[in-house]
Amino acid sequence: MAMNYELVEELRTQFEAHADPSAAAAMSRYMRNQFLFLGIASPLRRSLERELLAKLRRADEPELTVVARYLWELPEREYQYTALALLGRAAKRLSPASLELCHDLIVLKSWWDTVDALAAQVVGIIVLGHPEEVARMDLWIESPHLWLRRSALIHQLKFKERTDTDRLFHYCLLMASDKDFFIRKAIGWALRQYSWTDPTAVREFVVANGALLSPLSKREALLAINGRRMRSQSQSE
Repeated sequence: MAMNYELVEELRTQFEAHADPSAAAAMSRYMRNQFLFLGIASPLRRSLERELLAKLRRADEPELTVVARYLWELPEREYQYTALALLGRAAKRLSPASLELCHDLIVLKSWWDTVDALAAQVVGIIVLGHPEEVARMDLWIESPHLWLRRSALIHQLKFKERTDTDRLFHYCLLMASDKDFFIRKAIGWALRQYSWTDPTAVREFVVANGALLSPLSKREALLAINGRRMRSQSQSE
């Protein structure tokens, strides 16, 4: 474990050497001044974090948990992005135990930039590999915490033909009356993503439940379907 802390400290040295206060201020404003930034652009950050990720490639689950929590505790947002990269790379070999870690990271320093990556790239991958964990998603969708509800809504984004359609539509209807922008957007996003796999099912669901879904959710849900239709019409003219 000590070596892993040393790796993180080496990363901090690299990050701090490339800090850009002007860019940091702009990044913070973009996130509504909720988080501090070092001002490192994503391509450079990925380059700087590559060595740490490579050295932790074979780290076991407890080690990954410790490092991810440590990175999450650091004040600047770039460290949370590195934690996301670390967990995303390991997602297919993580056990359901890591859903507790994901829960904690979702509710700490919560915003769409980290929550969405955790939900689709880590939580969803764990659930896909351990289908019994959908029971946990059933708890999250009823949670009073906004970002857990959003995570449950979008955790199937990468499932494609393996999507549990009944659960997807059930979650969307459960949240249909929610007034929060991020929930309404997530409903539309989840449906739009599935529409790439089964556009007919999504269209029929939206039509059948149009009175319940918000205009935002409906517009987002049908965006890809309508876009393909317009392109098809244009090509046929």
